Amino acid sequence: MAKIYAVISGKGGVGKTTTTINLGTSLNKLGEDVIIIDGNLTTPNIGIHLGAPIVPTSLNHILKGQAKLEDAIYEHESGTKIIPASLSLKEADKINYKKFPEIVKKLKKITNHVFIDSAAGLGEEAKAAMYASDEIIIVTNPEMSAVTDALKTIKLAEEINKPVTGVIITRFRGARTEMPISNIKDMLETSLLGIIPEDEAIKESQILKNAVIYTHPNSRSAKQYMDASRRVLGDQVKFENPVKTGFLSTIFKALGLGR
Repeated sequence: MAKIYAVISGKGGVGKTTTTINLGTSLNKLGEDVIIIDGNLTTPNIGIHLGAPIVPTSLNHILKGQAKLEDAIYEHESGTKIIPASLSLKEADKINYKKFPEIVKKLKKITNHVFIDSAAGLGEEAKAAMYASDEIIIVTNPEMSAVTDALKTIKLAEEINKPVTGVIITRFRGARTEMPISNIKDMLETSLLGIIPEDEAIKESQILKNAVIYTHPNSRSAKQYMDASRRVLGDQVKFENPVKTGFLSTIFKALGLGR
């Protein structure tokens, strides 16, 4: 059965768009049919990250009833399909966000998985993505402010009866100044889908306009995103320490996360 995931952060700058792209392309690489939709209509990023900043027909046109949904679906070179939003501020005016869930749910008839890259925060755009979804994936950094915003997102999901698939922790360095993984798990009380390391390969992949699983398939971040995508599918994938240090290996084993 097709499923729609809203990828939500609660806080900007945590790697939500990067995570949406790499989860979607990872599932596509595993043989799943995937559509990534840019639910961030005021500051869209999907098209920019994947080399399609300007397209003839965007999500904005669909929401305004100016085109058919199929006309806004584009196939990236990876094989993953995307629906970009428009970079034009004029086309972002007078958008009826209440139409968003109705439009997104139509995609379930033509694909297996839909990933919505939501807007940062918990405003009207982010809530529209949550209402359109079947499940929610939380993205956070190992910092107290980001984890606190992630917790607010989880509480909102509970209020609107949307299950949380799990949390992905990004930009992990293994530093002692970061919030411990165990504390994040205790605070959020939800499943852990992935721990993505701070990785230059991700920055290089953005320059190359592709997912890191394709530009740097042997990188630490690519490995962790592939494992996270398998967990989204329900596979029991053991966690591997993403930064490879002796101290953290001990910590991961103590948490039952290490191999």
